[in-house]
Amino acid sequence: MPNFKDIAYLQAGNQRQRAAYEVLLKYEVMQKLASFDPLLAGTIPIGIDVERSDLDIICCWKSKADFRQTLLLYFSGYPGFALKECAVRGQESMVARFWLDTFEVEVFGQSTPSREQHAYRHMLVEYDLLQTYGEPLRQQVVHLKKRGVKTEPAFARLLNLPGDPYEALLRLEERL
Repeated sequence: MPNFKDIAYLQAGNQRQRAAYEVLLKYEVMQKLASFDPLLAGTIPIGIDVERSDLDIICCWKSKADFRQTLLLYFSGYPGFALKECAVRGQESMVARFWLDTFEVEVFGQSTPSREQHAYRHMLVEYDLLQTYGEPLRQQVVHLKKRGVKTEPAFARLLNLPGDPYEALLRLEERL
């Protein structure tokens, strides 16, 4: 399994992964977010992205005010910058969106440690499923994503997982 805690693995990936690595390096995104334990999550790290997929960076903040200030300081000058506070599954969260070159970037923060956040946990389960079921599953997931189906619901549909697709994938953690 790649070391998803260090974006260096992207250098040996597909064309989009290598481009993502270059953009993150060029703009020093991970360094600017370093005090918030940033992790790249989502579809690009595991090669199931589609044309409109963004770079999802999850962070853990101890001080929401410090996180907000960092986002404003380093990223508010980039095209499309928007910052919002919201509740995600009942937890206080903050999301910044902006563009770096050809990539839309979403920086997501909560007080939950990054490695325990659902986005990262989902990605690890999805990676394991792709390793288990191989290229046919990857192609089917990408096909559904191109038709507008979100990632977790696509996996749940293809694997006949009952109930909430986000929770269903997390239930697989123990099995993988």
